[in-house]
Amino acid sequence: MSEHQHDHDHHEELPHASFSGYMIGFLASVFLTAIPFWLVMGDVFDSRSATTVAILGFAVVQIVVHMIYFLHMNFHSEGGWNMLSLLFTAVLLFITLFGSLWVMYNMNVNMMPGMMQG
Repeated sequence: MSEHQHDHDHHEELPHASFSGYMIGFLASVFLTAIPFWLVMGDVFDSRSATTVAILGFAVVQIVVHMIYFLHMNFHSEGGWNMLSLLFTAVLLFITLFGSLWVMYNMNVNMMPGMMQG
């Protein structure tokens, strides 16, 4: 087997962009934006917490839609390394954001007990 033939066997197939793929991503993004807007404007849930959790859920799904349809990321491209690095970044972001919120909340409760009104 020649060296030239050997090089052709190891090329990964890159994701191909198509008009229908972009339209599916666009329509999904519009849908995933309109639903949370309706949840807030229509006062669908009685609880603000339920509305917030629903909006965060739609946001996570929309991030995944953008990564798949617009950034063409999947577990096969680049041997899965770009998805693995994205997951690592997401874990660090989660730890940083929610850890910071947890620390700030506990500092507020413990340092300013008269300010918190249940």
